[in-house]
Amino acid sequence: MSNSNTVLHLNRRTKTLILALAIFLLLAFIAVAGLTMNSVCYSPDYSAKRLPPSLSHLFGTDYLGRDMFFRTIKGLSTSILIGALASAISACIALAFGLIAATAGDIADKIIAYFVDLFMGVPHMVLLILISFMMGKGLQGIIIGVALSHWPNLTRVIRAEVLQVKEAQYVKTAGKLGKTKAQIAVQHIIPHVFPQFIIGLILLFPHAILHEAGITFLGFGLSVDTPAIGIILSESLKHIAAGMWWLVFFPGATLVVIVMLFDKLGEQVKLLIDPSNAQL
Repeated sequence: MSNSNTVLHLNRRTKTLILALAIFLLLAFIAVAGLTMNSVCYSPDYSAKRLPPSLSHLFGTDYLGRDMFFRTIKGLSTSILIGALASAISACIALAFGLIAATAGDIADKIIAYFVDLFMGVPHMVLLILISFMMGKGLQGIIIGVALSHWPNLTRVIRAEVLQVKEAQYVKTAGKLGKTKAQIAVQHIIPHVFPQFIIGLILLFPHAILHEAGITFLGFGLSVDTPAIGIILSESLKHIAAGMWWLVFFPGATLVVIVMLFDKLGEQVKLLIDPSNAQL
């Protein structure tokens, strides 16, 4: 590679790294800001009911006089935190099942493949509602529901990667040298599939956030007194006819932006750590 190509390659990777870091810091800032926000910021103020967007209230106020900007930030923070926890659990399930399916023999592979097909055969939202309802809804129900319904696709990806690396010469050599399956998995297989695991984990975030908002909107998620995007949108729909368009527009738009940012973050991280994209 010539010096000019090397510099161009480094510049691209530097820009990708800066963009990924900027997106991550923005999302982390929103999560922390909502988590540490004083409830007074989005509490009812009956002297400021139904105000349109202005410098005093960037996203306007609702029918109780609650500031929609702060309430939206709080709701986004809740969605990000739920998405992070649920995605982490789901990705760990996928990693464990992917390793077991590819290394524990045909019977284990068939059993896991059956459950993958079973979970993928049921629409996410229906499965989420069923699990959340069985778990008593609320925060616990929605986290468990999202975690248990989003692992199949990543499991298939990790299983395929493990099957490929199992045929590598250095893995076969490690087996002939007396290393156990557990040692081979920890020392050789997991490091190989770790980039796919990280990318899959990040790309699970937007799905988790959207499904959390969707199930909460339908009334099977968080309680109505929780400042969540799904609750905000559900309440706001009742007041669109009164001309309070900002109650739906701003929370909905920010939710879409957050989902797009997570998707973009996943793309940038893939460019950084996926070996197949190392030359981009």
